[in-house]
Amino acid sequence: MKALAIVDGEHYPEVVREALAELPYEFVGVRFVGGTEKLRGTPDYGLPVVAEGMGGAEIAVDLSDEPVLDPRRRLALAAEMLAEGIPYVGADFRFDPPTFHAVHVPSIAVIGTGKRVGKTAVTAHVARLLARDRDVVVVAMGRGGPAEPELVSSPPGMDELLARSRAGRHAASDHLETAALAGVPTIGCRRAGGGLAGAPFTSNVLEGTRLAESLEPDVVVFDGSGATIPPVDVDARILVAHDVESGLNPYRVRISDLVLRLGENFELRLQPAEPIEGRVAVFTAGPAATGHLEADVVHVSHNLARRDLLREELEHLDADTYLVELKAAAIDVVAEHALERGARVVLAWNEVVADGLDEAVLELLPQGARA
Repeated sequence: MKALAIVDGEHYPEVVREALAELPYEFVGVRFVGGTEKLRGTPDYGLPVVAEGMGGAEIAVDLSDEPVLDPRRRLALAAEMLAEGIPYVGADFRFDPPTFHAVHVPSIAVIGTGKRVGKTAVTAHVARLLARDRDVVVVAMGRGGPAEPELVSSPPGMDELLARSRAGRHAASDHLETAALAGVPTIGCRRAGGGLAGAPFTSNVLEGTRLAESLEPDVVVFDGSGATIPPVDVDARILVAHDVESGLNPYRVRISDLVLRLGENFELRLQPAEPIEGRVAVFTAGPAATGHLEADVVHVSHNLARRDLLREELEHLDADTYLVELKAAAIDVVAEHALERGARVVLAWNEVVADGLDEAVLELLPQGARA
């Protein structure tokens, strides 16, 4: 296998040359990453020095070490190699690029760097935008998704969500939120585990993709799960990021065509899906703003993902309308509590506010999918 060696000046060049001869690779070049302690002039490694790119290599082999490559710089280098589609290996580690499978219709994926960064809100925004004059299907994967890909062809109402919850199913999965609040056909999938570069350990997203293709949409929008990336080779990716430097987040940046950062180039505003009245209690899982709501807001909770704290709040709460994001314990805890007391439950959606976002999204569509 043709290999690019990663080397530094903290090793004597002859030590590196002998290591290159011992290792089971066909080295085609070296990438010098710094350090001068062991160098006397320009080092000779017996190979071309590759300043950028991969030099035709099929794998990158790291013969460097601290202090030249600390963990942060090493992961940044790994991100570069993975984005080029080649493995990155060292003395006791190996990173392989995630495998992305073919999609046979125009497609966009919205991915994230973790939970609560606004990814699902951006997915819904993209879906609504494209559905103005196109047939759109969303494929969403989640840790609470169905065992078999599930097509939700019309927005589920509160009765259906309650029935799901009472049957022991997750009634606030991302695909239900998107179907309910974006109003487009949505296919729910599941995944388990997630690697540092975003590959799921297991998922049924490929089966969900085939189902989406069978519907013959103009565009499929894939919704990632936390920091895990849908394992499909889409035409474009939108990264919704909190932190673009930690871990292998630089890899996510490199494979994305548009990067959105909450609080920097976009904002979220919580909006009711129906009119709200009376005393209003608001329940969210994230940082969406609520100060703009024209209502008598008597309580705001950000504890949808903390059932213990949520139940403590609800014990002392009396409201006429419960405005709730469709996440975490929205149905099995909040909706059940509200309905027991004869209060209304209104679903909330997150409005994405960003200058120029719609134009940027439309530019990402492949030529055949543009209206």
